[in-house]
Amino acid sequence: MKSEPDVYPFSDLMAEPSGKTMWDGVRNYQARNMMRDDMKVGDGVLFYHSNAKPPGVRGLAEVVTEGYPDASAFDPNDSHFDPKSDPENPRWIHVDIGAIAPFDELIPLQALKDNPRLEGMEVIRKGSRLSVQPVSKAEWREVLKMAGYKGKDKL
Repeated sequence: MKSEPDVYPFSDLMAEPSGKTMWDGVRNYQARNMMRDDMKVGDGVLFYHSNAKPPGVRGLAEVVTEGYPDASAFDPNDSHFDPKSDPENPRWIHVDIGAIAPFDELIPLQALKDNPRLEGMEVIRKGSRLSVQPVSKAEWREVLKMAGYKGKDKL
């Protein structure tokens, strides 16, 4: 999952009093479908800082709720309001995620690109801009290895 650090950095997720946050405001059907159909409680999340210098993976989180309607779509005062979204048949879905641990150091995008074991990873593909992207088990394990992460493997 990608977020710009000036909008919602990983440190904010770590500081959440509830230990979790809603991953709301996603307005892309492909990303929505992944949250709705594929993400399950306990799935691991690589938290990626996009539009940063440098961009990269900052830490680990996990899915703590399965997809449910994104209420921001129904609020005309919210920047994510969608007048075509109907509470009876919601168009937009989100999940909640909780922080697991920050990495000691950010894993820069360039390091991901330079790792031949990650050559097919979605986040390094040119033009890949979705805020929610799939990660294979092999990619997950390789990123954890790059981070020197010794905790529980949550994918």
